[in-house]
Amino acid sequence: MPIDGVPAILIHVDFHNPRFDEELDEFVQLAESSALVPAAVLNGQRNLPDPRYFVGKGKVAEIRAAVQQYGAELVIFNHQLSPAQERNLEKEVHCRVLDRVGLILDIFAQRARSYEGKLQVELAQLQHLSTRLVRGWSHLERQKGGIGLRGPGETQLETDRRLIGKRIKTINNRLDKVIRQRQQGSRLRQRSGVPVVSLVGYTNAGKSTLFNHLTGASVYSADKLFATLDPTLRRMEFDNGLPVILSDTVGFIRHIPHDLIQAFHATLEEVKSADLLLHVIDVTDEQRYQHMDQVNDVIESIGAARVPQILVFNKVDAHPDQDGRVEKIDRRLPRVWVSARTGEGLEALKEAVYGCLYGAAETHRLRLPPEAGKFRATLFQQGAVNGECPDEYGGWIVDVNMDSPSLQRLCRDHNMDLASLQ
Repeated sequence: MPIDGVPAILIHVDFHNPRFDEELDEFVQLAESSALVPAAVLNGQRNLPDPRYFVGKGKVAEIRAAVQQYGAELVIFNHQLSPAQERNLEKEVHCRVLDRVGLILDIFAQRARSYEGKLQVELAQLQHLSTRLVRGWSHLERQKGGIGLRGPGETQLETDRRLIGKRIKTINNRLDKVIRQRQQGSRLRQRSGVPVVSLVGYTNAGKSTLFNHLTGASVYSADKLFATLDPTLRRMEFDNGLPVILSDTVGFIRHIPHDLIQAFHATLEEVKSADLLLHVIDVTDEQRYQHMDQVNDVIESIGAARVPQILVFNKVDAHPDQDGRVEKIDRRLPRVWVSARTGEGLEALKEAVYGCLYGAAETHRLRLPPEAGKFRATLFQQGAVNGECPDEYGGWIVDVNMDSPSLQRLCRDHNMDLASLQ
């Protein structure tokens, strides 16, 4: 249900959280990103949520008065409410009540453009709705039967659950087909040997602007949360003509709903299968280091923690103490400071990406087991083998001339562990 332009009362409760202010600021940004009109923001403090209303009776009365004063049509909590709490609050404040999960789902529903994105959003909405069916019905216990209507003795609630379950199954089947098509495209890219670089980061860090500047694409970008939802892939070439595929992904956020992670698992597979991550960070964000931790938590939850990262500190044009540069400490991946808006530091970023993806050719001696025949054939196809001899176990000892990043990608594509081969 669209909530564009609806006046809303925002509720944020402090459970003795040291990050209370930053979470409140983000909550207001979320509401504005959904095209809501925040009529008032009500704060409060509690030790524990009230099981009936989440807040106390005094705060409920304050919310009801604010709804009447501002003519609000919606009350939104920056917390996850149970279905019973939502229902009880709606009866008391006499308007619709939405929690943080519902708000984020509404934003995603507005921004989804691709077929896959719309399916993923609908799946997340139905999974969320399936626990809240009771809230919209006043005749749930009335049983209806009859031919052509519903099964004998089946209540309205049971009918709704059955229909939602059937729709969820249909969407999952369609998403499975999309996943197979995506995996086929991924296999084709792997066979072509073109590396894939995914842009990740907290929402509104400037990923899409950076993506557009690097690839010449025209992905929608704006100064608001979740401006871009659907993933986009574009080809970019370095100065020497070597190609790379750049992937722009959905922005992350703290307390991201579990239903969204599950529904967008197929999209996030692009991050997991990437050869390199560009972790884009807003240097003007006072909570950037906390946001970096949030992004890394999501990356770890989808199984992409082992993919190497380059930290890209964006928006240096808006920060007087920063300029475009590359910083490399010891042998770790570099950190790069850029401005996606002005282009400052982007050439240095390209050089850093090239160094991580290709680097200088080196000689590697690999001991391949007998079951690594396909991997051995690929090495010969790429002209990387300088020489080989059989070993005593039926395998091969192969001298390979290849840069380390490319060899690591090749090993990963063939489910081989480079460290165990050396």
